[in-house]
Amino acid sequence: MEGVAIFVLLLVLIHIQKIYMAEIDVISDLQFLTENDTLVSQAGTFELGFFTPGSSGNSYLGIWYKKISVKTVVWVANRDRPLNVASSGVLKIVHPGSLVLMSDTNDILWSSNTTSSGNATAKLDDIGNLVMTDGDNQKNIIWQSFDNPTDTLLPGMKLGRDLLTGKERHLSSWKSSEDPAPGEFTFSVDAHGYPQNIVKQGPDRITFRAGPWNGIRFSGASELSQNTIFTYNMVINETMEVYSYNIVNNSVVSRLTLISSGELQRTVWVEADKKWQLFNSLPKGICDTYNICGAYGSCNGESSKRCSCLNETKFVPRNPEGWNELDWSGGCVRRTPLDCKNGHGTDGFIRYLKVKLPDTRTSWFNLSMTLKECEAICLKNCSCMAYANTNITGEGSGCLLWYNDLRDIRIITEGNGGQDIFVRMSSSELVAQPVSENRAGKHNKFIILIAVCLGVLLGLCSTLSWYALRNRRRAQPTGEGESMHVCENQKEVMDLPLFSFSMVAQSTASFSLGNKLGEGGFGSVYKGVLEGKEVAVKRLSMTSKQGLDEFKNEVICISKLQHRNLVRLLGCSIEGDEKLLIYEYLPNRSLDFFIFDKTNSTFLDWTKRFHIIEGIARGLLYLHQDSRLRIIHRDLKASNILLDFDMNPKISDFGIARSFGGNETQASTERVVGTYGYMSPEYALDGLFSTKSDVFSFGVLVLEIVSGSRNRGFAHTKHDSNLIGHAWRMYNEGRSMELMDTSLDEPSDPSEVLRSIEVGLLCVQQCPEDRPDMSSVVRMLGSDQGALQKPKQPAFFTQRKLHVADFSSSTYPTSSSNKFTVTEVNAR
Repeated sequence: MEGVAIFVLLLVLIHIQKIYMAEIDVISDLQFLTENDTLVSQAGTFELGFFTPGSSGNSYLGIWYKKISVKTVVWVANRDRPLNVASSGVLKIVHPGSLVLMSDTNDILWSSNTTSSGNATAKLDDIGNLVMTDGDNQKNIIWQSFDNPTDTLLPGMKLGRDLLTGKERHLSSWKSSEDPAPGEFTFSVDAHGYPQNIVKQGPDRITFRAGPWNGIRFSGASELSQNTIFTYNMVINETMEVYSYNIVNNSVVSRLTLISSGELQRTVWVEADKKWQLFNSLPKGICDTYNICGAYGSCNGESSKRCSCLNETKFVPRNPEGWNELDWSGGCVRRTPLDCKNGHGTDGFIRYLKVKLPDTRTSWFNLSMTLKECEAICLKNCSCMAYANTNITGEGSGCLLWYNDLRDIRIITEGNGGQDIFVRMSSSELVAQPVSENRAGKHNKFIILIAVCLGVLLGLCSTLSWYALRNRRRAQPTGEGESMHVCENQKEVMDLPLFSFSMVAQSTASFSLGNKLGEGGFGSVYKGVLEGKEVAVKRLSMTSKQGLDEFKNEVICISKLQHRNLVRLLGCSIEGDEKLLIYEYLPNRSLDFFIFDKTNSTFLDWTKRFHIIEGIARGLLYLHQDSRLRIIHRDLKASNILLDFDMNPKISDFGIARSFGGNETQASTERVVGTYGYMSPEYALDGLFSTKSDVFSFGVLVLEIVSGSRNRGFAHTKHDSNLIGHAWRMYNEGRSMELMDTSLDEPSDPSEVLRSIEVGLLCVQQCPEDRPDMSSVVRMLGSDQGALQKPKQPAFFTQRKLHVADFSSSTYPTSSSNKFTVTEVNAR
């Protein structure tokens, strides 16, 4: 009997021990958590332990609501390193004070990466925060889960940046309902310019923006207005830029989750129904799509037209044809160009009510300025496009200035959303408008009188100039004089708009330095606004010996080219010695500005670079095969690839391009012009050019985009080869990935990098016959199926000595680094 009693006592002790181990309240040096245990908060609100989502079979360490019957996980530790079915895990504190999750094979699957001066402990509190403190000082928090959120924001959590410590907190979605690994969507406080809450897909694509905080609400999300469920706040000061919310009634259980589809969902637990009820969701409709109507465009979800300009009497579509076809991506531009020169002019501001404030990534702010001070600063800066208060409580305070175009704006027609904004306009647009108090508004009558007088005077001057110009042209002999009428003589062929010199000059503020975009050997490029469109104006230099021929060639060659990867020529102007080309304006300059600069190169991750490579290839394919005439560019290089707002590439500068008709595929010239480092050997040495010459240049460009290095001037410590030769060495040694730009993170698909390098080497082979045509290049870049043909030895161009002339190819926009880029040699 005594033995039976002892046995029963042991069973009781084991049972008591099992109950104790099932729910622990602290993790320490002596107490750890296994798969059979859970860590429970003091009031039993939250629980931490191991869970298996759905039928995945993988096990994760996470936190969930303990009292809710539907297991709802709000935080996950080992998101991308799960335990498989055959493994078990343990959570414990190890020296020197780090909380770690280890597998039964002693692999560390997750760690807090902390240190402690004493006996550290970890507890789960009743707001769902796993807190690790120093054993010698329980108030000294050395790590907490609230600083490392996953896909859920709980009441009291802070989203944003601690400016003192540099700590940044953001949400990232699950990949799927059964995979807690970080998905492609993030929700964060973007700190570029004035802080704003945004949802992004991948590293760069914004999908939703709530509008900046104005002290009461987010200007573009009236759904987040104060309510009976929760209150929310945004703190922006010298120490932090954070967003948080709190529950009004403690009996209500609510959470904010970024789900795998990219939606932000606010849900409330309904105990009676035993389910989560959706309270609101963002984005809620098509008009919440980021920048759907482009710059200065406003979205109306109830209209079949969907997009309209912010004010259809003041702004006009940038691309009227696309606008009519429901393509709003081009947005709108001011009907009348601004009149600002070095902070002086007659511009003023128009007040717009209930507006979702624009994207603040290119903004400046001051939290203590008055609205009057804000207006004065904006008026003095020609780049300032609008201003508003940062805080609208009371009489309003703070100053928020926008530079560049206003994007992702719209008029809020419902609820109490939106905010007043003051948009810069030309003085002629301010008459009879509700403008803010400004000098242009006070003196409108005076300005109109001056404008009328100037108009009469300019009209008289233009008439006299026209007669003088006509007489001079009549006196000119045939030959050059006739060639300078290229736009007029070819009008029927080109169908290209003609503009007067005075009109173009006015659009660029008389070719002011403030509007200058760049300079090349054939002239300078200026930004302007012409007929309501932002344009780039290439003004050919009067002293350029090459300018006239290249001008005629460019006009005739590309007047009818239409492709998304080619810069669009919008018109031209010929008056006397003045020769102007008008192009679409592209805001992100040229490719060389990014890939050859250590700082700027970080803005182009591998995904963007591969997208640029593919776009250039499609543009060349169009020139070689799909356009009305077969066109050979002859000067394809990084500075001649321009980038639009979304970093889409566009081939530019057709000054030395040649067009072929019929079955022509090859020609020769005694005047070889191009850029050293990009020219094919048969063209540079023998004057032979063909589509395969462009293919060679494309191959060089691909290798430069991958490596971030110029082919010309490339230097290596172990050999004297140029970039092409270096790439060939790496390829033969099986080390092609080492060619990739060191500023790039490891790509998600390394095979894309390797395929791009191999395509580049195929394009720079010595013999033109061995190089693929552009249709094959596009196909190879777009397919990851099967191995490519092995490239033969490329044309090593470093040992050719070519005479470099003291002029450069014309590029819009260009930088000083393009000097001495056009090479001219006599063909043999």
